[in-house]
Amino acid sequence: MIHPPSPDGLRSGPALRAARSPVALASAVAVLLLAVAGDLPAEDGLAISAAVRESLASPRIGDRDAAIESLAADPGDEAGALLKALLAGDLYVDRASSDLYLRDAGGIGYALAGTGERGGEGLDLRKVGTASRQRQTLAGFLNARSLMHPDAAVRRESSRALVATGDAEPQIVKGLLELESDPRVRINLERILAARALADPGSSKGEVLAALAFFRARLTPEVQGLVSARAGSGDPETAAAARATLSRMEAAIQHVSLFETFFFGLSLGSVLALMAIGLAVTFGVMGVINMAHGEMVMLGAYTVWAFQELLPGRPGLALLLAVPGSFAVAALAGAAIERAVVSRLYDRPLETLLATFGVSLILQQAVRTFVSPNNRPVATPPFMAGQWSWTEHLSVTWGRFYIILFCLAVFFAILLVMKRSRLGLEVRAVTSNRDVARAMGIDAGRVDLMCFMLGSGVAGMAGAALSQLANVGPNLGQGYIVDSFMVVVFGGVGNLWGTLLGGLIIGMASKFLEPAYGAILAKILIMCGVILFIQRRPRGLFPLKGRAAAGWRGA
Repeated sequence: MIHPPSPDGLRSGPALRAARSPVALASAVAVLLLAVAGDLPAEDGLAISAAVRESLASPRIGDRDAAIESLAADPGDEAGALLKALLAGDLYVDRASSDLYLRDAGGIGYALAGTGERGGEGLDLRKVGTASRQRQTLAGFLNARSLMHPDAAVRRESSRALVATGDAEPQIVKGLLELESDPRVRINLERILAARALADPGSSKGEVLAALAFFRARLTPEVQGLVSARAGSGDPETAAAARATLSRMEAAIQHVSLFETFFFGLSLGSVLALMAIGLAVTFGVMGVINMAHGEMVMLGAYTVWAFQELLPGRPGLALLLAVPGSFAVAALAGAAIERAVVSRLYDRPLETLLATFGVSLILQQAVRTFVSPNNRPVATPPFMAGQWSWTEHLSVTWGRFYIILFCLAVFFAILLVMKRSRLGLEVRAVTSNRDVARAMGIDAGRVDLMCFMLGSGVAGMAGAALSQLANVGPNLGQGYIVDSFMVVVFGGVGNLWGTLLGGLIIGMASKFLEPAYGAILAKILIMCGVILFIQRRPRGLFPLKGRAAAGWRGA
């Protein structure tokens, strides 16, 4: 590690207290940059001086300012550890010996700064405080320090953090830009300088025009306010350039907003289609309107929460185990409902509707009584966190992307079961003509039970997916049950492809209408649209044909 020699003035107490300006900090970082670039000789064995340690532990803000500036000029690991601990509030000083101690993660122990020797037990430790201005300075400097990391991925993340905060001295950024070779990091550093040029009233005309040209090519919506301010400039050339940049930015924002709305609608539509598949199976085969279907979704979501409680700190593994678990829990609950209630009320649709509605109320109250009436938190696994950046100003969340893939995978699995398995063959036979299927030796009651279990299990998996988008509570399923029935009727009763397409259409329509009309009015408009559509096409987008249609009407 190359350590730059620090000026003697930064090593003595009075001079430490004198250097407290942003220029001094920028100068310190400039020394650090020169050391990293190899333009300063190495000084082996250089350690943090006693004067700097004393100033860092001082209760006076001015002393800590100077100590921070001195540590900023030292690229050593010890200096970096002290600055990180100071920012995190994990730096302590022994009142008797003035030794500095770093608190471990979780506050379970202390280590002596510089040596790493374990200690702190029985000592009179005082936390080294920081002012708000000092925390901002530390955050900006540590981001800049990370930009000297040998790993390009670390430098990219640090440069994005600097772009978000804008808390960096131009001198520091220019020095980093001269040393940087990664194109993405260079773009972020150039973006910081361009934003500073627009924000600084003292920037020259050439700097402002160059900054506007940069943002006109990059179309960064975050600086729209700075560009708008320059559009009112008294200089005609600057004002024209700002208006042209602003026009392109507004168009880019509209395109990004349109795509984000489409993507959110796609993810919502995927979950609606997954929920409606179960209804399409039970309603299409059995002719049963299951008002407790939303509670199967709720049970699936609570299964995810239960697995995360059993596996604390491992949300990814918990979610992966909860997916088949949610299917099993909901399928067993569906079997109990079918045997205890539905099987006794076949060919009595009104009574079935009322009975399953009563079952839904019982399940909701059971969850309130035995779990909690309040919403339960469900953690997002690390692999579903973050965003997938397609361009500099367009990104999608990994969570919703994985949910779309999951819903499509389940849909095609159900389609394969219905087309290629013996159960699917029996389901199609019962759907076409229940009496003939019985005459051919097919147990229609067993098929009804298996279909009800399958539909309920798929609803449970929909709840597992929905747990990553909505709050998990006793009323989770009630907010989506009406939409699920609309999807089934709109797509065509008993048709899986119609269910998929209907779910995607209704989900995207909801997201496009909500910004303009609000969630409630948007749902009313969609319902009215579906009603008008059913008036023209009573059997939906993809109606069953031939014997299947006749069999369903007679079910």
